[in-house]
Amino acid sequence: MPYASLTPASDHPAAPTTQPAPSPRLTLEERLTFVTTVMTARLDEAAVAYEVNTAHITPVDLADVVTVPLTPALQPPSQSYPTPVAALLQRAHHRLLTGGWCSGALVDAHGARCMLGAIQIEARGDAGLEAGAAAVLLDAIRREVGDVDSVPSFNDTHGSGHVPLRMVNRAAVLADARGL
Repeated sequence: MPYASLTPASDHPAAPTTQPAPSPRLTLEERLTFVTTVMTARLDEAAVAYEVNTAHITPVDLADVVTVPLTPALQPPSQSYPTPVAALLQRAHHRLLTGGWCSGALVDAHGARCMLGAIQIEARGDAGLEAGAAAVLLDAIRREVGDVDSVPSFNDTHGSGHVPLRMVNRAAVLADARGL
């Protein structure tokens, strides 16, 4: 027996046949405002969830995690220049790479050296060789950046050793090309 015959028709009211009123059309600005409001609420909720989910995580010190040097061990150049000034500049470049670069002094408290400090230590007391290397270095700097008063003034205008080291390397190439 069908289900409808067991229950009287008067027990189930008829479904309304009226349709909902059409929604008013929104302008583009109104839609964008609505979407912005919804997205802001979602982002705020996500930010709170992130804070709750990461509250138990303690910061990690990289010194506790990294057990190998961050930079590969720097080896002396496998082949040095045959000319004395170029070889001196190459050794000075290597000294700056391995011992560190500084500004404001020939040598700082940690043993890092400026451009001339590296040339001086690698010249091993040979004042003529040291002067020749400093002259080629100044020429290489002037070729690249224009008028510079001196090597120390160029060295001290930089906050990191990247450019000074590059200039010492270029000076070694220039000295080798000149046969110095």
